[in-house]
Amino acid sequence: MNRYKLIILVLPIVIFAQSDLYPVEDYYGGGIGYSPMYMILDSIPGASKLKQVGVNPDNFNSPFVIHGGEGFTQISGRWRLGGYAGIGTSRISNALSVLFAVDTNGIEGIQNTITINQPEPGVIDTTQGDFTAIYTGIFVPTLEAKFTFMISAITLEYVVPIFRDLEIASGAMFGLGRTIISIDQNTGTPRWDASFSNNFGQVINDTLIYTVDATGTTPEAATDALQGSYLPPQASSAGMTNLSGTFFNFQPYVAVKWQITDRVGLRLSIGYNKGVIRAGQWQLNDRFQISDSPESALSGLSFRTMIYFGF
Repeated sequence: MNRYKLIILVLPIVIFAQSDLYPVEDYYGGGIGYSPMYMILDSIPGASKLKQVGVNPDNFNSPFVIHGGEGFTQISGRWRLGGYAGIGTSRISNALSVLFAVDTNGIEGIQNTITINQPEPGVIDTTQGDFTAIYTGIFVPTLEAKFTFMISAITLEYVVPIFRDLEIASGAMFGLGRTIISIDQNTGTPRWDASFSNNFGQVINDTLIYTVDATGTTPEAATDALQGSYLPPQASSAGMTNLSGTFFNFQPYVAVKWQITDRVGLRLSIGYNKGVIRAGQWQLNDRFQISDSPESALSGLSFRTMIYFGF
């Protein structure tokens, strides 16, 4: 009986020793590899506005995939320093049906049905709807929206060994993030020459010929009204709008690393991404600041997988 008790006591120690915990002084080296990030965003910036344009932001990929690369190296004791860079894109599109409408009843807005009002008991007012007709042609407006997320960051983590080939790390990723929302509106078939046309008129010898509509007034009065004012575009060559914002990105995480062979390993991470584009920091076409743009959050649960090569 005592022999069996001795075996039961010694056996876990033997098994534990065979698993080969590695000491702190064995920490060295690093690795590099492909590391896609899967992010479940709490919301897409400008989601309600995209619905107004005619596309459904709920159709963007979820989880959103960022294709990136990651590397790390041991710096001191159990501390590890690394870096991550990646980019991801998701597209949605829609082809809209068209209803022609002509304001014929003098009421603001378009009413495509007869409305009945009862301002008081016994009194009924009927309002004839505006003239409407369904467009049956083939050149319907098409919309495409593209959401892009870019990350460039440093990682810093603390490693806790389990066995020689297995460890847990807790750390954070912090750096710069950038998001771009592109909206493309077209009708019919795009043409090469039309893509290079000026939206404000014809350019001759570095002078823009801006055509002015003087219907109901004199040419002098029509041109004087435009002096010192914003010149509206007279055409749209591409219908492309790019909205972009840059922000500080922070992502705490927990990671598990398994050394499969001497030079190849698998790493899994789970964390929560936090980034905020401040109000007024969005830009139009990378040139114009949009001063009334709202604050937008780029937050959500994130997962990273990494097949790394190193030692």
